[in-house]
Amino acid sequence: MDDTARPQPDRSAAGPRVRRAGLLVVAGVLLIGAVGRAPITSVGPLVADIRRDLDLSSAASGLLTTLPLLAFAVFSLVAPRIAGRIGLERSLGLALAVLAAGIVVRSLPSQLWTGTVAVGAAVACFNVLLPGIVKRDFPDRVAQLTGGYSATQSVVAAVASGTAVPLAALAGGWRPALAGWVLLVVVAIAVWIPRTRTGPVTATAARRAPLPWRSALAWQVTLFMGLQSLMFYVLIAWLPTLEREHGINAAVAGWHLFASLAASVAANLIVPVLIRRLPDQRLIGLGCAACIGVGIAGLQWLPWAAGYALAAVLVIGFGSGMALVVCLSLFSLRTGDDAQTAALSAMAQAVGYLLAAAGPVLIGALRDASGSWTLPVAALCGVAALMSVFAILAGRARTIPPPAAG
Repeated sequence: MDDTARPQPDRSAAGPRVRRAGLLVVAGVLLIGAVGRAPITSVGPLVADIRRDLDLSSAASGLLTTLPLLAFAVFSLVAPRIAGRIGLERSLGLALAVLAAGIVVRSLPSQLWTGTVAVGAAVACFNVLLPGIVKRDFPDRVAQLTGGYSATQSVVAAVASGTAVPLAALAGGWRPALAGWVLLVVVAIAVWIPRTRTGPVTATAARRAPLPWRSALAWQVTLFMGLQSLMFYVLIAWLPTLEREHGINAAVAGWHLFASLAASVAANLIVPVLIRRLPDQRLIGLGCAACIGVGIAGLQWLPWAAGYALAAVLVIGFGSGMALVVCLSLFSLRTGDDAQTAALSAMAQAVGYLLAAAGPVLIGALRDASGSWTLPVAALCGVAALMSVFAILAGRARTIPPPAAG
């Protein structure tokens, strides 16, 4: 049969539909980013209320903040398998449903731990699979869209942390304050549902890639991811305590943490521009590590005054925001397709969040053993130096070879 005789599609009509579909994907990605950290950061300021209400021990209270990171590590390995069976779109839709259920369940009596694990599992799927969506649908705009959803994630996370206590006072306790975040998840589900009906499935399933455990480049990206995650969660856990022990008012220390998160948003928006203009990501990665290391050293050894402390936490926040966008971008930039991207993302985040979960515990142990913050801060400066080494290695413009056929 002559192919030219077949009816041709009306491309003029398809064009607007394609553009609308693209905008819906962007909106969905940004909304998933918005709900990807807030249900976790909203817990920290309420830990004292939760501990008092449920009569939790100190160890159990610590587990409440560490458990999501352990869930990240475990479910990061599960997410690509789910995507390989049902596709990226349906996997993210399922994760949104699990997140909504987890947020509600953890606010019910006797279900705190079950709900917390469900929240961590859902967020792990977001972390692993979103870079694959970006790689597949926006290969020429990886850095911009990654920066966009990272900035959205940081802004909403900062708002969630800052409003947790006032919201609990208005709503009548920590349970409704935490449960209220399900409303934003419902909005994300409503926007994402059309993608679960029309998004490609079989192509993703056919190209599911194995985790690149034998790739040196994959390990370089993984260790950069792990070290920056460790630094971030150590600072989230201990920064206010460090400042209070140096004489900074507790309320001021809380606002400093908010300022650090705000600085990370600025970095989320700036880094994509730098990624587009530079031939590789080595200098940006070095900048991340330098900002974090210098800022941490400044907190310990600069003359202690609120102004110096604020400058230090702003530098740390900017470096952390840079590091997050670089890591998420590397998952796409160092791989050849969306299946490889999901595989590298899974490996890096599984290992990375295990390191991140251990970080706050180890730093706390060093603080208790030494009796001051000198040794823990020196250790963190050493981590920043090691992070700079892997920034150089992972930042080179190379890609992981495709898996061997058969």
